[in-house]
Amino acid sequence: MEVEYTANTPKQLKESKVSFHGGLACHFSLLKPQSFYLNAKNDILFLNQHALQLLTENTPNGKKVQILLEELHDVYGTSWATHLIDLETDEQKKSWFLRLNPNGRIPVLLDSSETGSAISVMESQAILTYLQENYDQNNVFGFASASERSQVMQWLFFWHSSAPVQGHGRHFIKGVEEPIPYAAQYFQKAMLRIYSVLEAHLSGQHRASSAAPREYLAGDGVGKYTIADMGTWPHVRGYRALGFSEEDMQPKFPHLLRWIERIEARPAVQRGIDAGKYDSEENPGLLVRAEQ
Repeated sequence: MEVEYTANTPKQLKESKVSFHGGLACHFSLLKPQSFYLNAKNDILFLNQHALQLLTENTPNGKKVQILLEELHDVYGTSWATHLIDLETDEQKKSWFLRLNPNGRIPVLLDSSETGSAISVMESQAILTYLQENYDQNNVFGFASASERSQVMQWLFFWHSSAPVQGHGRHFIKGVEEPIPYAAQYFQKAMLRIYSVLEAHLSGQHRASSAAPREYLAGDGVGKYTIADMGTWPHVRGYRALGFSEEDMQPKFPHLLRWIERIEARPAVQRGIDAGKYDSEENPGLLVRAEQ
C-alpha cells in the first residue's frame, strides 16, 4: 500500500513484510513493499515515488529534522516518507541500519532525488543543513549572504558541542538508580553556563551598536527563524528534565524562555514534535524492523 504524505498522516497503517538484498528482512508500514533496499554494493535503491525518506524517532535529535520537514511542507509542499525506529530494541544497531549510518543513531535521511540510488545523510545538524541547502530554494529558513549563513553554522555548531552536556546531565539527574550528587551538580552548572550564552545572545547585551533583544539566533537585526533555531530548540525546551523549573529559569533567562515560547507557537513545530505521528509506541504502524 502506498500512502501520500499529508499533514494528517494516518496513525495506524497495515504492515507489509519485504526483503533487503543480502538476506535481510524488513517490515515496512508506510510505503508499498520494497520501498527501498540495499544491493550487494550497499547502494540504497528506491522503488517508490518519495525522493526523501526519514528514519527517525521522537527524540530531540529526531524532532529537529521532523520540524524542518514539516516547515518545508508548509512552504513548498515537500513530501517524504517516515519510518520509525524502536530505539529500545536497538534496531538502530543492526547491520542494515549501520549501512545507512555507521554511528547507529537516528535520524537518517535518504535522498534519491538525483538518481535511482540514494545518498544517506546522518547527524541531525548535517541533515538540517542538507535539507536547507537542497530543498529550501528561497532561503526561507536560511540566508543568501555569506555572513548570515556563517551565523547559522556557528549556532548549529555551538549546540552540537553543547548537546552532549545536556545528555550526560539527564543521565546523572534522572537516569541512575543511585544518585551521584557531584555529577548531577557538575552537569547542571555546565548547562546553566550554556543557557547563559544563549540568554546573552538573545538579549543583545553583547552587541556593539545597540542592546536590542533578538528574536532568533541567526541573522542581522532581530534575526530570522532558521535551522539554527530548529537545531537548538528541541533540546533547550527540555530544561525541566535537568531539574530546573520555570520559576528557576525566569529570573536568569527571560529572553531564552520567550524564544522557546515563540518557536513552540509555530504550527509546523507542533506537528514536528507530535508523538502521535513520530513516536513508535504511539504509532507502531510506521515501525521499521529487520531480522537477519
